[in-house]
Amino acid sequence: MSRRLVPEGGPSLRDWLGNEIFSRVAGPEGTENRTRIHGTPGPRWFGPERPVRRVHGDAAMFIGGLSALLLQSLHPLAMAAVAGHSGFRGDPWGRLQRTSTFLAITTYGPARSAQEACDRVRAVHATVRGTTADGQVYSAADPHLLCWVHVAETDSFLRAHQRYGAHPLDDEQCDAYVADMARVATALGVPDPPTDVAELTARLAAYRGELRATDEARSSARFLLLNPPVPFLARLPYGVIAANAVSLLPLWASRALWLPRLPALEGPCVRPLGTAVTAGIRWALAPSREAA
Repeated sequence: MSRRLVPEGGPSLRDWLGNEIFSRVAGPEGTENRTRIHGTPGPRWFGPERPVRRVHGDAAMFIGGLSALLLQSLHPLAMAAVAGHSGFRGDPWGRLQRTSTFLAITTYGPARSAQEACDRVRAVHATVRGTTADGQVYSAADPHLLCWVHVAETDSFLRAHQRYGAHPLDDEQCDAYVADMARVATALGVPDPPTDVAELTARLAAYRGELRATDEARSSARFLLLNPPVPFLARLPYGVIAANAVSLLPLWASRALWLPRLPALEGPCVRPLGTAVTAGIRWALAPSREAA
């Protein structure tokens, strides 16, 4: 094994960058949570061979997660629930950290902890309800709305992994990933979630008539893409992540959100930059390995 160059008296650039990224995404309790999630004995929902572990452990999730938020915002009721109850503008990092912890627990943690995490989310959903500006009643516990959030997330994560992941899945593994995600969705209260790519594609298409960009959705997109709460030095790589998250969206979705996009440049320009940034994040987050 090769030894990292470590400056005397301080961490290597790789360690420093990895710690910065991890602390932002996982939060102040990230190290403690990671130890508990991976170190607690007991059966898991997903074994080491399951594709959900490969997808959720890859740096492509940075692009997939942002793309999922943009796509999910196109359902007016889902967007109203987020805008009215999540507080994402006031504490965007807190929301990201809670989401990343939930994904880590359900993907890698003991089965009991995974179920408890889902139960907590369902309890929160039961309290989130309201009425949109045009008089539509919404509830975060609505199974139909839960299913939209689930399929948009699953599709975005998978698309990002297939485009930017270190080891893309084959067709059988893609179906298995959708089935893995269905396990979590069922625990969250989604009835009959899709279990393969064909069902996922059909379910997404079935929602098309309900989707539109509200003022809240466009405002959220501007906040996420143009005014992110990231340090100055992170603005450039974040911009690359944002551009690639937009490129993952269907054209109709990016147009509805009024997001500038030049499809002819995505292949030769945007995607290679996205691949480079995710490779850099992957390198920074890789575990240290000392020479024997």
